[in-house]
Amino acid sequence: MGEYGSEHGGNDHGFGGSEYLLFVWAPSGWTLQLRRGDVPQVGATVEEGERLLRVSKLGPSPLPGDRRPCAYTQLA
Repeated sequence: MGEYGSEHGGNDHGFGGSEYLLFVWAPSGWTLQLRRGDVPQVGATVEEGERLLRVSKLGPSPLPGDRRPCAYTQLA
């Protein structure tokens, strides 16, 4: 699926691989973090410090020219 599937391995969304970006919500604003491992699926929870976040969407990196996938989060 899409241009990411061929580069980042296979899961149902065409994402999976060794690096991805995580768009993390915090009371002070959003941050973009580099994570290693498989991209979490939509609906999965991820830990950020003491907070639990839920992946709400998967998409391309918001950085120009960056081909890594990005998981967008919200409070769980």
